[in-house]
Amino acid sequence: MIGKGGSSRVFRVLNHANELYAIKRVSLDKTDAETMNGYMNEISLLKRLEGNSRIIRLIDSELRAGPGGSKGHLLLVMECGEIDLARLLQEQMKEKVNMVWVAYYWQQMLQAVHVIHEEKIVHSDLKPANFVLVRGQLKLIDFGIANAIANDTTNIQRDHQIGTVNYMSPEAIELPDGMRRLKVGRPSDVWSLGCILYQMIYGHPPFQHLSVYQKMKAIPDMSHVIEFPEYATPSVPAPRNSGDGSLMAEQPKKLDHLTTRVRSDVIDSMKNCLVRNPKERGTIPDLLKRDWLSMKEPEAPAVKDLLASDETVINPYYMRQLLQYGIKLGEAQNGGMDAETLLREAERLVAELKSIQ
Repeated sequence: MIGKGGSSRVFRVLNHANELYAIKRVSLDKTDAETMNGYMNEISLLKRLEGNSRIIRLIDSELRAGPGGSKGHLLLVMECGEIDLARLLQEQMKEKVNMVWVAYYWQQMLQAVHVIHEEKIVHSDLKPANFVLVRGQLKLIDFGIANAIANDTTNIQRDHQIGTVNYMSPEAIELPDGMRRLKVGRPSDVWSLGCILYQMIYGHPPFQHLSVYQKMKAIPDMSHVIEFPEYATPSVPAPRNSGDGSLMAEQPKKLDHLTTRVRSDVIDSMKNCLVRNPKERGTIPDLLKRDWLSMKEPEAPAVKDLLASDETVINPYYMRQLLQYGIKLGEAQNGGMDAETLLREAERLVAELKSIQ
C-alpha cells in the first residue's frame, strides 16, 4: 500500500510483464452518493484527458460487487508515480537552490493545472502531494473532485484537511457566518501554485511558521505582509531528541554556506501568484511566458530608467563645461552666492543637461 484516504487505498502492483502500476481501491460501503459521483467524474475526466503527458494515465476501471449484498469496490488501474513532489521537496530543501530544477518542475506543474482549467475544472486544494514523478515527468494525480461534484468552472466548497492550509487561497478559507464568500475559481489554484513555488525556493511555504489558527487569519489578511527574502538559505531539520531523552521541536539548522541570491524575476512570479485579490493575480498562460523558465538572464534596465527625475549622467566633456561655468560664475559673484541660489542653479543645470541628452 502506498497511500490511503478516507474510503480509498492505493496499492503498487505488478502485471505479468513485471511493469509497475497503481491500483486505487475505493470501498463503496463507506462512500455516499455525492462522493461516488465525484469518483465517476474523475474517471470520465481521466478518460477525456487520456494521452495528455501532464495528467496521470487511467489504464482501466471496474465496479466490483461485494459479497452478501455489500456494495463492493470501485477499482482504478493507473500509472504508478515513483515519488510525489512533497517527498521530492523534502529531499531538495537540504540542497542549494538549483534554478534549473525549479524552472523544470514549476513549468510542468503550470502545464498540468492549465490542462484541467481548460476542461473547466478548478482543483481548489492543490498541494505538492497532488503531483507525482513518472519516469522523470511531473504529473497531476487528482483533480480535487473525489469529494465534490465539478460544476461548470468551480468546485462545491468542501472540508479541507488541516494539513493543506499552507496552500489554501484567501478565498478558499471559510468566512464567519453572514460574510459573503468569494467565488473559488482558477485564481485559487494560481495562489496554491505560488505557495509551492515559494517552497521550492525558500524550503517552506509562506505561512508555515504560523499555527493553524494564525494561518486561517493571516492568509486572507491584506495587512499581513508576505516576506520575499533576497537570499534563500536551505536548512535541515534539527535533531529532535534532547539530552534527557525528551522530544524537542527545535529550529531547523540553516546551511549558511549554501545561501543563494534569488533572481528578481522569480520573486516577481511568486508575488504575482500571491496577490490576495484573485482578480489581480497572474494567470497560468502569463506565468508560462516568463523568461526565467528558459533560464534567460533578465534584461538589464536602461540607465535612464534607474535615474530619479532630478538626476542625469555626465561625461568629462560636460563636466569640463560645468567647471568652467562655475569658475566664471564664482569670479563674477566674488564667491558671494548663497546656498539656496547655488542649489537652484545646480538643479537648473542638471535639468538643462538632461534635456540635451
